[in-house]
Amino acid sequence: MASPSRRLQTKPVITCLKSVLLIYTFIFWITGVILLAVGIWGKVSLENYFSLLNEKATNVPFVLIGTGTVIILLGTFGCFATCRASAWMLKLYAMFLTLIFLVELVAAIVGFVFRHEIKNSFKSNYENALKEYNSTGDYRSEAVDKIQSTGCFIKVMTTIESEMGVVAGISFGVACFQLIGIFLAYCLSRAITNNQYEI
Repeated sequence: MASPSRRLQTKPVITCLKSVLLIYTFIFWITGVILLAVGIWGKVSLENYFSLLNEKATNVPFVLIGTGTVIILLGTFGCFATCRASAWMLKLYAMFLTLIFLVELVAAIVGFVFRHEIKNSFKSNYENALKEYNSTGDYRSEAVDKIQSTGCFIKVMTTIESEMGVVAGISFGVACFQLIGIFLAYCLSRAITNNQYEI
């Protein structure tokens, strides 16, 4: 049992950790909203472009929507756990953040490693769409029309290659950002447990 004087000394530390973790959790929650919005935008606006990739690529907007939703729910849980100052909930929050960190890290590495394959898949599917082009307005023909209205195919290919690197970099950065939340949640949980802190 911690002495009253020690508990008084650690109260400001715990309050500070709670404040920083709440700020972090809010930012984390906002990233979930952004991912959800980008996923919905991708599904609505970029579906034609995804049709020129392989079938798995058409699931990208759904992955973003799902990830965004999970992050929003997890951010809400993290906020609740922090406000309650519940040690076990904070440990659970840190565990979930660790899982998301690992998934994002793998996604960033896979995206970076296979960026050339994605580019080649887009190129071959674009060429096939050109051969099968018709004016009846099927989704692949619409994608060809949109690409040709941006000026040229080479410009689109250059953009895809450069943007894949940016997306992989952002994913890696967001994954590293998770480490801050994991550290804060663990520290707060430990401080609460060690000092038997009660609100």
